[in-house]
Amino acid sequence: MNIYTVGQINAYIKNMFSQDYFLQGVVVSGEVSNLKYHSSGHVYFTLKDESAILPAVMFRSNAAKMSWRLSDGDRVEASGSVGTYERSGSYQLYVSSVRKAGAGAQHEELEKLKKKLEDMGMFDPMYKKSIPKYAFTVGVVTSPTGSVIHDIRQVAARRNPGTEIVLIPAKVQGEGAAESIAAGIRSLEERGADVIIIGRGGGSDEDLSAFNDEMLARTIFDCEIPVISAVGHGDDESITDMVADVHAPTPSAAAELAVFLFTDFVRDVNMRAIGMEQNMMRRISGRRERLRQMALRMDSLSPASKLKLQKMAFAGRSERLAALIRRKLDADRNRMLLYIERYKALSPLDRIAHGFAAVSDEKGNKIASVTEVGKGDMLTLTMRDGSIRAVADSIEKRQ
Repeated sequence: MNIYTVGQINAYIKNMFSQDYFLQGVVVSGEVSNLKYHSSGHVYFTLKDESAILPAVMFRSNAAKMSWRLSDGDRVEASGSVGTYERSGSYQLYVSSVRKAGAGAQHEELEKLKKKLEDMGMFDPMYKKSIPKYAFTVGVVTSPTGSVIHDIRQVAARRNPGTEIVLIPAKVQGEGAAESIAAGIRSLEERGADVIIIGRGGGSDEDLSAFNDEMLARTIFDCEIPVISAVGHGDDESITDMVADVHAPTPSAAAELAVFLFTDFVRDVNMRAIGMEQNMMRRISGRRERLRQMALRMDSLSPASKLKLQKMAFAGRSERLAALIRRKLDADRNRMLLYIERYKALSPLDRIAHGFAAVSDEKGNKIASVTEVGKGDMLTLTMRDGSIRAVADSIEKRQ
C-alpha cells in the first residue's frame, strides 16, 4: 500500500478539478450570504439555495470591474470555475463576473443598453429637434382602442379643432410591439406629419418593455420629424423617452405641446399682417426718398446748375482773394509800425527826449564808457534843449 502526504492528496485533487472541462466554465445561481469585502480588494461570499451552499471568491481584478456592490440576500448568477484551495483542501467557486438574477438581470441589461445608446450620442440635447410652433398635422402612434387617442383628440378639439390628427394603430405591448410602433413612425414620416406623438398609458415594466427596444430607439433618432414620447410608467424614463425630442408626462400633456392654440394663431396672423403693412410702408417711404435723391442728383447735373455752381465758386474765390489781400496789407502795416517803433527806440534824440544826455570829449568824440574819461577832462553833455560843458571831477566804475 502506498502512503501519501496530505499535500500530495490535495495537489492531486486540485489537478483533477483543473482537468474537468465542465467545472472550468459554469454559471451558478444562488443567494449571497456571508459576504465580506476584504481590505485586499478580494470579495468572499457563499452562494446558497434550498439544498446546499458553495463557497465563492472574486479576486480584486474582477471585483474592480463591477458597476454595483453585492449585498447579503442578493439573488445572483455567478460566472467562473470550480477549483480547490490546496492548502485547506476545500473547493470553491472562483468568480469572474456576477449579474443579478431574474428582474435584476433585466435591469442590468437595460442599464447597459442605456449606456451604449448614450455613448453613441442618441440622448444628446444637441440632436433634439424643436416642436414646430404651428403643427397642422399631428401624427399619433398608439393603440386605437386605448384612452391615449381619446385624450389627445379631446385636447386638440379644445385648443384647435382645425388640427388634423392622423392615427396610426400600433401594438403597444407584447411581442412585436416595438416593430409595430417603429413602422407607424416611418409611415407618418412618409406622410409628412408636422409632429409625431408616441403614446400609451401606464403598466408594469414587462408591459412597457417595447419602449426600451434598441431598434425602436434608432427609428426615433433617425426620424426627420420631431417626436414626442408620452409613455405613462412612473418616475423612471424609458429609452423611448430619453431618445425622443420631447418627453411629455402624459398623452394629454403631449397634445398640449403639439397642438397650437387657435387664438394664439389668430393673434400672430394679425401681428404678422400689421408687421407686413409697416414693412411695406417703410419700403414705399424708402423708394420715395430714393426718387427724391435721384431727382436732386439729376438737377445737380443740369447745365444751369453747373453754371450756378461755377458762379458760386468764382464768387467764393473772389471773396477769398480779397480777404487774402486785406490780411497781407494788414500784416505789412503791422510790420512797418513795428519797425518804426524799433527805429525810434534806437534814436539818440528819442533817448534825450526822455531825460538822457549824450556825452562827448573836447574833440567831439562820443564817450561810451568811464574808462575813456580821465580826471579833469572837459566833457560836453548834449541834452534835449541845449548842451552843458563840465569837468570830470571824480570817476567811479561800476563793478
